[in-house]
Formats: sequence, structure tokens, C-alpha cells
Amino acid sequence: MTALLTPTRTHWFPKLLLAIYLLEFVVLGISPAERGTWWAENVPIFLIVVVLVVLYQRGVRFSNLAYGLMSVLIFMHTIGGHYTFEKVPFDWFNNLFGFKRNMYDRVAHFSVGFYAYALIEYLDQRDLIRTRFLSYLLPLCVIGTVAMSYELIEWVYAELAGGDAGAAFLGSQGDIWDAQKDMLADTSGAIFALLLYTLFGRGKH
Repeated sequence: MTALLTPTRTHWFPKLLLAIYLLEFVVLGISPAERGTWWAENVPIFLIVVVLVVLYQRGVRFSNLAYGLMSVLIFMHTIGGHYTFEKVPFDWFNNLFGFKRNMYDRVAHFSVGFYAYALIEYLDQRDLIRTRFLSYLLPLCVIGTVAMSYELIEWVYAELAGGDAGAAFLGSQGDIWDAQKDMLADTSGAIFALLLYTLFGRGKH
């Protein structure tokens, strides 16, 4: 645990996470709840993994903690693609906090914000922004923009796919404010990640 929370970089840790993801991807690609939804949920995550691998090969590498945080969304989203997010077995969490709806998708949205850690780490590695306030503000704005853009993608896909596939991908579970709450979860996760950076990243210096 101590090694994970340090700003060091190790060759084996991101490779281990990649191996776990590939295994998860293959296993959960077998007989998903809805194949169209599985494709829609997994393609963007697969592209994120490809980008991270390409960056790694080109020498753009992050700390153990950054990779660990980024992997949370990757793992959770792959599980959500298998079951569809509203049907992921998550009763233990929902019952623990007394939620009426399945909150798995909201937790996954919170993990989107974890990418803010890698973003600010990258900025600091290359000394791209010297004003501390702006170096924290930019990752937060990036996550907010991604959150808004993804909600638009969900809306368009739901309209085009229609039926059960569209509803499963949208995952609103009857909540008319679902998109706004998802974006709030994304940005809240970003704030959490940036707070972590002040404790464990270069931002503490």
C-alpha cells in the first residue's frame, strides 16, 4: 500500500493492471446482458487503455497511484458493460447507504474524476503550468468537459439505438436529473483526486 501511494514509477505495476484488464475484458465479454450495450460501454474504455499503452511505450509514464486511480474506472466500466450499469450486483453498497436505486453507475462516474490526478501529474512533470491555482483548475475543467461530452454521447446513442439497448446505455433509472448528477459525481471525483495529489504528489512541495 505504501508503494502505491508514493510518486514512484515501477515497470511491473501498470503491466499488472493491464493484464488484469485484459483478463476481465475477455471473461466479461462472454454472454453479456446486452451485446449492443456491451460494445457501446467497452469501446471507449478499450480506447483509453490503448492510449495509456501507447503513451507508456513513448515514455509518458505516471506514478503507481495515478495508474491505480485510472484503473478504477477501467475495471468498473468493464463490469458495467457486462451486466449493464443498472443491473450490476451492488446491493451491499446500496443497502449500506439506503439508496433506492442502483448507485454503481454513480460510483463509476465518481472514478472518472480520478483521471485529474494523472493530468496534474503530467503538468507538473513537464512544468507546463507554473501557477499552482491554474495547474489544479485545468484538470478539473477537463474532467468537467469530458463529463458533459459523455452525457451528450449517451443521449445521442440512446436516441439512435432506442428500445432496451438505448435505455440500458443511458442508465438513468427513471431519474430526470441523472445527467446532472453524473456530471456532479465526475467533478467530485476530480476534486477528490486533486486533494490526493496535494498529499501524495509533487503538489505537496
